[in-house]
Amino acid sequence: MTDEPAILLTGFEPFGGERVNPSREIVLALDGDVVAAHRVVGAVLPVAFASTHALLEALLEEHRPRLVLALGQAGGRGEISLERVAINLIDARIADNDGLQPIDEAVVADAPGAYFSTLPLKAMQARLRDLGIPAALSLSAGSYVCNQTFFALAHLLATRWPSVRGGFVHVPSLPEQAARQPGQPSMALETMVAGVRAALDCAVRTESDLSVAGGTIC
Repeated sequence: MTDEPAILLTGFEPFGGERVNPSREIVLALDGDVVAAHRVVGAVLPVAFASTHALLEALLEEHRPRLVLALGQAGGRGEISLERVAINLIDARIADNDGLQPIDEAVVADAPGAYFSTLPLKAMQARLRDLGIPAALSLSAGSYVCNQTFFALAHLLATRWPSVRGGFVHVPSLPEQAARQPGQPSMALETMVAGVRAALDCAVRTESDLSVAGGTIC
């Protein structure tokens, strides 16, 4: 750990039979970068329910970041998805990389049912769209390891580091992944790297989010 202010950026290893995970590639591309006078510290997490909470806690203890952004892949989505809500639920459709498949379990026992992101998501969305990068607000981070990570992070920040802001962003598949699944949307890695970097810059510089409509009717 240094005295230089840090941003913690996490992604995941490949899972579900894939050979690559765009969230991992984004983290590797931005690790060590400087965004709004903050050093980006990248970490690649395993897709493993049993280790998520402890690994996040260790990263927060070591780096003491001022802001945390966790990334994950959402196949089937064509936009960078800014997640608004983490729910206290694990309901795994497939096993994780350790072979575990929890069903209808809490992420953290006796914790709230949900947490909201503390990042300025509407401002981040506006910044990305101004750059011509597709971005959308999302009300579901799923019920797999991505949501578990989001909830565990939010719980750690709320209970131990309340001055640190954090949240979760899903990114689309890479073109090479979509090529094996006709009809699936994708986004170029360089576009996603630029989008995440812009989102981090906006998050660091924006204290209060935009007061604009961003909800859905159904």
